[in-house]
Amino acid sequence: MSLIAYLHVALTTRLAELRRDGERGDSPVPTAVIIFGLVAVAMAVTALALTKANDWMNAIPNNTAPGAGS
Repeated sequence: MSLIAYLHVALTTRLAELRRDGERGDSPVPTAVIIFGLVAVAMAVTALALTKANDWMNAIPNNTAPGAGS
């Protein structure tokens, strides 16, 4: 019976310590949201650069695709 009492006291003491310590780090949710936002911006910038490059290449006179003249 003393083992159960010891475990109960140890558990309640540890839980009290955890409740007292308010700073336990950042939640992973804001980090995931920031990463998702950065990925979305990177995809938009890549799509814009690809569109601009294709428009620039299509504006070249006598434009032919590579290998199309063979």
